[in-house]
Amino acid sequence: MATNQLLIAGAGDQRSPLLSNAGGEEDHSHKAEAVPSRTLLQVVYKSTADLANYLPTGTTLAFHVLAPVLTDGGRCAATANRAMTSALLLVCCLSSIVLTLTDSFTDATTGRVRYGLATRRGLLVIDGLPPPAPAVAAEYRLMPVDLLHALMTLLVFVAVALANRNVVSCFYPIESPNVAQVVAAAPVVVGLVVSAVFVAFPSTRHGIGFPVTPK
Repeated sequence: MATNQLLIAGAGDQRSPLLSNAGGEEDHSHKAEAVPSRTLLQVVYKSTADLANYLPTGTTLAFHVLAPVLTDGGRCAATANRAMTSALLLVCCLSSIVLTLTDSFTDATTGRVRYGLATRRGLLVIDGLPPPAPAVAAEYRLMPVDLLHALMTLLVFVAVALANRNVVSCFYPIESPNVAQVVAAAPVVVGLVVSAVFVAFPSTRHGIGFPVTPK
C-alpha cells in the first residue's frame, strides 16, 4: 500500500509540471497570434507615413482634412457623400500628377524663385511674371522620367487612399477579407516599388512646395 501511494504521489508530481507547461504554451500561442496583428498594423501605418513623403504637401493635407468630413466619418449615409468623396479622390489624383510635373528655379536677374509647369518645349511659368529666356526654359523641358515619376506619385496616392479607413468604409461598408488584405499589402508593396524606381531613376525637379537647390 505504501508503495502504491508513493507511485500515485509520484505520478501526480509528474503531471503537475506538464499541465503547467501546457498552459504556458497556450498563453504563448495567444501572444503569438496577437503580436503579428499588431506588427502588421504598425507596418501599414509606418509604410503609409513614409509614402506620404512622396506626395505634394498640399495634396496630402487636403486629402486627410477633407476625407473625414466628406465621408461623414466613413459612414457615407447619403449618396452625396460618395459623390463628394469620389470628386475629392479625382482632384487629388490630378493634383498629384500636375504638381509632380512642376519645377522651380532662381531667376539670375531678379533673384526671385520662379515656378512653372514642365512641357516638351520647356518650362511654362505660372507665376504671372515675364517668361524666362528660351535657353533657360529649355533646360527644364519635360523628360520621359518625369512621366514615370508622375505615374509613381499617382500610385502612392492610391495606396494612401486605400489605407484611409474613412474612404474604405465609404465604398466598402462591409469589409471583406480580400479588401482587408489589399488595404494591408498596398502601402508596403507600393512603397517598395516606388522607392526602387526613385532610386534607379532620380529626378532633379523641385516642384511647388519643395526647396530650390542649385542645379
